[in-house]
Formats: sequence, structure tokens, C-alpha cells
Amino acid sequence: MKSLSISTLPVAARKALVKLGADIAVARKKRRISTVSMAERAFLSRSTLARIEKGDPSVSIGAYLSVLAILGMVKHFGQVADRTNDTLGLDLDEDRLPKRVRSGSQIRIRP
Repeated sequence: MKSLSISTLPVAARKALVKLGADIAVARKKRRISTVSMAERAFLSRSTLARIEKGDPSVSIGAYLSVLAILGMVKHFGQVADRTNDTLGLDLDEDRLPKRVRSGSQIRIRP
């Protein structure tokens, strides 16, 4: 029986996780870290590490982050939903700006 998290996951999210897992596997191999060593350092079982490298959505985000930290890549994860890179959110904010500003509603700046 398939996990509910797999069957309800949007296709784009599933593809992103599979890519993330494959990228983690490549990064581990480039650093010449064995699966045994990586699993031990991340306090994971080898089977959990294998699931991460396959992009399994049922593995906790904490496990993914532990592996990324060991690879020196965890700082990039913090930028995934950075509000300054949220172009849709920024566009929506701009759409909510008033159409005109009356002189009585101006903000006064004190020296």
C-alpha cells in the first residue's frame, strides 16, 4: 500500500523531492562520504538515507536537513521560501497599494 503522503503530493513537489534526493546522493559521492558514514553522522539508518536519496516524501524534513547540514548545504534551504524572492507575493502587495494618496494621509517624517 502506498503512503498517503505520496499519493496526495502534487506532481511538481514530487519531482522536486526526487531531484533533491538525487542531488544529495551526487553531493555525498563527490565528497567521498560513504552511506554508512553519512547515516552515522546524520543519526539516521542507512535505509532512511537511501529513502532520502530517492526523494521519499515520508521522510521527515529534519532528516533531509541533517544530511544537507553535513554536506554544507543547509543554508540554501533557508532561502527556499524567502519573502524577498517571492515575486507573486511582492506583486500582490503592489496590487494592494492605494490608487491615489490624499494629502491628509501622508506619513510625516520627523527630523
